Amino acid sequence: MKNFTDKVAVITGAGSGIGRALALELARRGARLALSDINTESVADTAGRCEKLGATAVPYELDVAHRAAVYAHAAAVRGEFGRVNLVINNAGVALGADVEDMTWDDFDWLMNINFWGVAHGTKAFLPDLIGSGDGHIVNVSSVFGLVGVPTQSAYNAAKFAVRGFTEALRQEMRIAGHPVGVTCVHPGGVKTNIAVSARGIPDDVDVETIRRGFDALTLTSPDAAAKTILHGVAKNKARVLIGADARAIDLIPRLLGPAYADLGVPLYRAGRRTAARFGIAL
Repeated sequence: MKNFTDKVAVITGAGSGIGRALALELARRGARLALSDINTESVADTAGRCEKLGATAVPYELDVAHRAAVYAHAAAVRGEFGRVNLVINNAGVALGADVEDMTWDDFDWLMNINFWGVAHGTKAFLPDLIGSGDGHIVNVSSVFGLVGVPTQSAYNAAKFAVRGFTEALRQEMRIAGHPVGVTCVHPGGVKTNIAVSARGIPDDVDVETIRRGFDALTLTSPDAAAKTILHGVAKNKARVLIGADARAIDLIPRLLGPAYADLGVPLYRAGRRTAARFGIAL
């Protein structure tokens, strides 16, 4: 997929953050857009912004955790647009909790969205991508799909799973000779709302304090992330790292192997002290 003109792009989590930035960038590049989010107002706003740029953009309410809903969404998109060329499984949530303290409800909630949502979107749209003759699927993992981090065991589990699932899928598409590119994306710190909407935030921590702290610690804007992702799609890259922090984190397990997990303990403690100065509890 060398360009996006008249391509039909499906984006989950399009109501804000990277998903919204991708929608707007694709609108500028002439794509037709099927945009979904669990928040109907936010995704309608994104669609309206895309239409002002001259694009066809249809908003859909969708909870990617529900398999039947994702398959129904695929059917609706197929009926509206006639084909699908690009699917970006971007919807995601966050959870901060030690394994010891984490509830099963919270664990299930995160896995159902961050991993199963990606699997649902991939399986539901894969026949359309193969049939398009020029398809591409983008699954958003994280730098936490590259290294394990304390308090992020559930998030790590989902994002490592997305990485393995996507890397296997890319090989399968090439073995079968299907005209579908596959890219796994690993963002570092991107200025989105994921931190303030996370579960596991202590009751005594102010959300605005978290927002300011998260913004201070993140390095990349959603617009820059979107451009990097689409560049990776155009180049059919297997892996896309977003931000200098992602590139640095990618080197850690390469250089240290499994020893990084033990060496990371003092770094985590130092990180807690730094985060505390910004009002973020780790």
